[in-house]
Amino acid sequence: MIVTVVRSGGFAGLVARGEVDTNEAEDGGRLEETVRRLEAAQPGGGRPQPDRYIYRLQVRPEPEAAATEITVAEQDLDPDLAWLVDRVLG
Repeated sequence: MIVTVVRSGGFAGLVARGEVDTNEAEDGGRLEETVRRLEAAQPGGGRPQPDRYIYRLQVRPEPEAAATEITVAEQDLDPDLAWLVDRVLG
């Protein structure tokens, strides 16, 4: 599974991007389980707020597969999702 996180917004409007292949990561099982819970929960109902980050997560089951995309505002991050974005942006 390929997990990509793009963080945008914030005070300076900087963009950060990270990507992890769970098949090559030591904590790949935890990453995949967190992604599955995230997809089932459908987070991100909140609206963006000034000077806060927006996270766009793309999940591909394999490198050439179509990606599922989830967008979450900073204030909607729960502890699992916060760990996931920090881990991928690393």
